[in-house]
Amino acid sequence: MNIGVLGGTFDPIHKGHLLLAEEVRARLNLVEVLFVPAGQPWLKVDSLISPAEHRVEMVRLAIADKPYFKLSTMEIERAGPTYTVDTIAELKARLGTANELFFILGWDNLAELPQWRQPSRLISMCRLVAVPRPGYPLPDLKALEASIPGLSQRVTLMGKPEVDISATEIRDRVARGLSIRHFVPRPVGEYIRQHKLYLTP
Repeated sequence: MNIGVLGGTFDPIHKGHLLLAEEVRARLNLVEVLFVPAGQPWLKVDSLISPAEHRVEMVRLAIADKPYFKLSTMEIERAGPTYTVDTIAELKARLGTANELFFILGWDNLAELPQWRQPSRLISMCRLVAVPRPGYPLPDLKALEASIPGLSQRVTLMGKPEVDISATEIRDRVARGLSIRHFVPRPVGEYIRQHKLYLTP
């Protein structure tokens, strides 16, 4: 089976994440997409992120009506900084060799892949699916190949969807008392209101 993996802080999860996962699922004929909320992302170690239970619950609400989207809390449960290579290794061990993993990331993340932990090991365990991020150019695969040999055979570059929604903008809108109903699924918006999330800018 082909299984997608979409990680992120999901603070909050928004319609862009769902559109992206749906597009990749349809294009690559994936059986399901796993949403993996981050524990403490090493790239955001100095950032304040919402408590894990809120981020997990918002993902759960957002994907509740989509049986081919699944929630994994494995990164939340793991202590210490979160590294993608550890997550993929753990998923491979759980799911077995019969399943092919497709790790979904942005063009911006792909360009930074040489700085990630054990990128060569990562691409040996999964395929990468790189999706556009507004304001970021198409990654230079030739340069990346020089740093991570074999990468170009393990990555699918997608030209769409180009989703211009950011969690930062959503948090800012909440803090300013503006509507976010076009940005997040209704149950997520209700959860944010009920729990008074993001009211402090």
